[in-house]
Amino acid sequence: MNKPLIIDYYTDILCVWAWIAQRRIDELKTQLGDKIELRYHYMDIFGDVPKKIAIQWKQRGGYTGFAEHVHSSAATFEDAHIHSKIWTEVRPNTSANAHLILKAIELAYDKQQSTDAALMLRSKFFIDAQNIGNLDVLFDLVKEHGLDRDIINSTIRDGSAIAALMGDYQKAKQQNIKGSPSYVMDGGRQVLYGNVGYRVILTNIQELLKHPDEDEATWC
Repeated sequence: MNKPLIIDYYTDILCVWAWIAQRRIDELKTQLGDKIELRYHYMDIFGDVPKKIAIQWKQRGGYTGFAEHVHSSAATFEDAHIHSKIWTEVRPNTSANAHLILKAIELAYDKQQSTDAALMLRSKFFIDAQNIGNLDVLFDLVKEHGLDRDIINSTIRDGSAIAALMGDYQKAKQQNIKGSPSYVMDGGRQVLYGNVGYRVILTNIQELLKHPDEDEATWC
């Protein structure tokens, strides 16, 4: 049996394009099954939201302009529901707390539990307008999800969770990841990022699954 194609998948949990891409990720898993292995990583796009808004959106309406951008971006995607309060009233200060919790879950439980929790947190933010930048909110949500706060906290207290998160952030910089979401394939030689259509992603993966010779360039 051939080994699965490794796809390193980088996102920021507050990124609307990663929320939109969730349907594409689900479809890839359905269509390709064990032919691919997604490895989830987090990157720093919304680590300091107030500064991001102050600098990048100062001349474009601040939080109000950013909220309009997020809502208009998702408007044409039926599966990417967005609550009206997102960024107008509910304004997380950082994505780092959520990323930290998710790395803690990965270490305390396993990768699948962390992946499931990430989708849950994204849903709670984008659909239910929960402030997932707040640690108290995060711990309440993971408790509702059936996870033990003390078990999760153990990897935060001993520093292993923050070390794993910093590893993700550093790897994203080392690989020159430019945006969320990003799909890194073929040992880093092929990177797709941003609002990439499903067929484009699938075609690139199918080309790599043909196992071309090491010196043969893939094309699509």
